[in-house]
Formats: sequence, structure tokens, C-alpha cells
Amino acid sequence: MSSSKTAAQAIQEVVTAMMDRVLQRVLVEDPFIEESHRANKPLYAALVPDEIFKGSHFERRFVTPFGGVWEKLAVVAAEQAHGHCQKGFAIHGSVAEERLRRIQEVLNKLEHSASGSVRQQPNWQAELDYILQGRGRPIPVSVVCDIFIDSRITGKKLAFELKAPLPNSDQTKVSKEKMFKLLAMEPAVVDAAFYALPYNPYGAHRADYLWIFPKRWFDMAADPCVLIGNEFWDLIGGSGTYASFIREINKIGKAYRHRIYQEYLGIDPKKIDDDYSLQ
Repeated sequence: MSSSKTAAQAIQEVVTAMMDRVLQRVLVEDPFIEESHRANKPLYAALVPDEIFKGSHFERRFVTPFGGVWEKLAVVAAEQAHGHCQKGFAIHGSVAEERLRRIQEVLNKLEHSASGSVRQQPNWQAELDYILQGRGRPIPVSVVCDIFIDSRITGKKLAFELKAPLPNSDQTKVSKEKMFKLLAMEPAVVDAAFYALPYNPYGAHRADYLWIFPKRWFDMAADPCVLIGNEFWDLIGGSGTYASFIREINKIGKAYRHRIYQEYLGIDPKKIDDDYSLQ
């Protein structure tokens, strides 16, 4: 990123490019066609207004590309603060054979309860300590992390599994396995590995997070490897990054909502009481 470009400008550019692609698709390339919807799903059309399905048509074409936007925004923030950041970065190293076995043992105990007992509850530090006690012959291992920071400022190497705010159980299991492998490599290849969510849909504090699926794998309120919302953004971009992100989203959000009302839904935005902003 050019040194003359501020983080705020870069955030605006990433989100604007994504929104413009979505609108191009739903307005020009793949619009909702009422006649086709009624022909393909006559029972649905008879029972439910077309506008409901028009909204879901838009949602499907919006949610998928936004998954990649989080990673792009993270790179923007981290490059500004640390000088170097990559997404989809492959890390190669060696892990002792017994450590690999213990990783699978820990994951299996979190996923399945032993006969007559309660399923084990997650405890990141205790699990990691147990895994690192393992020895054995070194096994070559490769891990692709979502975000990798090789800081030119602190000299630290940080790996992140960055997931949508409501991840499923399988995604979270894979992320935890990758994090264990990264931290089990000898010699060490990263200084820390984190499981990060870009925001908390349930409130301002980690204790407010209620989505059940990642809780099978992490103590979402207490594990130090878990970062949610401002914890993540301020770590990779410095203090105030999350507030800057929210501010820039709100600057451009109203204009896009008005365009969607008018151009996609055919509703006069002046007749809509819409003053929502991201907090």
C-alpha cells in the first residue's frame, strides 16, 4: 500500500469495490426475475411475496464475496501498522510425531465424550502445554493460515485464522488444528497464533458472544488465543483501528443502502426510516 494512502482510504476502497461488484451482479448480470421465480417455484410464489425471495437473492450474492473482504481489510490494517502482511500464506515446518498424535487426541476429546463421561471442555493453554510435551521424530507439516504478519516493527511473526462472526463447527475444528500445528513446529516458525472473528454480533464484550458452534473448540470468553472485534483489529492495526473501520463503513453505508432501496428493491429511500449505523 502506498505510504500516501491512509488506512481510512484503503478501507473505503476495499468495501466500495466489493459493493460495486455485488450491485453489478444483482442489477445487470444476475437480476431477480419475477417471471422465472414464479415459473420455477409456483407454490412458493403463491404463498410468499416475491419481495422476500428478491431479498434472499441479493443476500446470497452479498454474503459470499464479503467473506474475502475481511481478509483484505485485515491486510490493509496490518500493512499500515507492521509493514508486511499476507493472506493465504503457507508456513512449512516440522512437528514431532507424538505432538501430532496429541493434537488429534485433544481434538477427539473435544468432539466426542468418552463412554459414561461428559465431553471435555476447551482450555487452550492446558491443551497446548500437553501437546508441547510430546517428542518423537520430526514430521514435515505445512499449514496455510488466513492472515500472516511478519512485523517490520516488532519483529514478531503472527498467524491468524480469520473467520466470519458465526462460523460452523467444522471450520473451527480445522482452525484449531492448524493453530496447534503452527505452535508445535520445531524450530518455532511463529510467535503466536490466533482464532479471530471480525466483530461480535451479540454485543461489545467477549462474554456476550453466544454462537454455540465455536464454543465446542474454544473457550470464547477466556482463551487467550481468541480475538473478537476490536481485540483483533487493534492488535493487527494498532489502537483505534476498529473505531476507524466502523467510522469508514458508516460513511459509505447510507449511500449504498439508498442505492439498493431505489435500484434493486424499487422503493423510494426517502419513505424509509433508515438511520442504522454500525456500532
